Amino acid sequence: MNNQRSGKRSWLWRAFWLAVVLAVVLGFTATGCSRVSTEPDEVVLHYAGGTFEAIKFERCINPSSGATLLGPGDTAYHYPFGQRTFDFSGTDTSESGGISIVSKDNVEMKVAGSATFTLNTDCKVLQQFHEKIGRKFGAYFEDGESRGWTKMLNFYFKQPLDRAMDAASQEFEWKKLFNDPAVKQQWEQRVGQLARQFIKETAGAEYFCQPNYAGTGDCGDVVLTIQKPQPPESLISALAAEQAAKQQNLAQQQINAKVKTELESIQDLVKVLGPNGAIMWKAIQEGKVDVVPVPQDGSVNITPRGRD
Repeated sequence: MNNQRSGKRSWLWRAFWLAVVLAVVLGFTATGCSRVSTEPDEVVLHYAGGTFEAIKFERCINPSSGATLLGPGDTAYHYPFGQRTFDFSGTDTSESGGISIVSKDNVEMKVAGSATFTLNTDCKVLQQFHEKIGRKFGAYFEDGESRGWTKMLNFYFKQPLDRAMDAASQEFEWKKLFNDPAVKQQWEQRVGQLARQFIKETAGAEYFCQPNYAGTGDCGDVVLTIQKPQPPESLISALAAEQAAKQQNLAQQQINAKVKTELESIQDLVKVLGPNGAIMWKAIQEGKVDVVPVPQDGSVNITPRGRD
């Protein structure tokens, strides 16, 4: 009888502890674990640990991955995968306003454009980017939103672009930047060289690659698209007036050249025909005098042409 009671108590204790364990496991599953999946245009950094253990990097979860279970206290940081753009055109949807430059002859101009790139999603590089830059700016995405992505781009793109454009613009005069396609092309090439150099220097590593970078091989360079520098409206109006004056002057020169040619022609006629002969020749050419054939007997009747 005692053995039966003892066995019954032992079974009850085992059942109790099993229930406790199940409750704890279910509690952790319900409150601490989570699942994460990725879209085709995102990659996730998985960090394990949290409340009771040190946080450490676990792995990268590639784009288009199915649901992955994260442990209690684990964290997932979402970053964009594929082509992205830093737009500094100054529109409502752009990340930044236009960039101010100063030409060689000290004229301030505005430049709009964009920088197209791909975030380097090589797993080790992306981890480094997150720990050095992403966390500081809050550049990762949560529920499709990021509180710091645009702020990060303005620091790592706009500031290097500003430096590059200022340095390149000091080599050219404003009229040539605004009006001369060949000079603008030289300026664009110079800006591109300096901007890529300054972007890498500011970031400290190749975190921003060419638009078609797929995570392996050569990172490549950011692609810049920049518009023609725009001077103040007052200078554009003055330049238009200057061009109009040049056209008027050119037209007057052409008129003067025509008059000069006509005078030289008249002088040549006077030398050959004399003053009266030149006048008569001119009148005949202008249709003011009719030429009548002279009969053999020499009789000629002249009827003056009536005036209109």
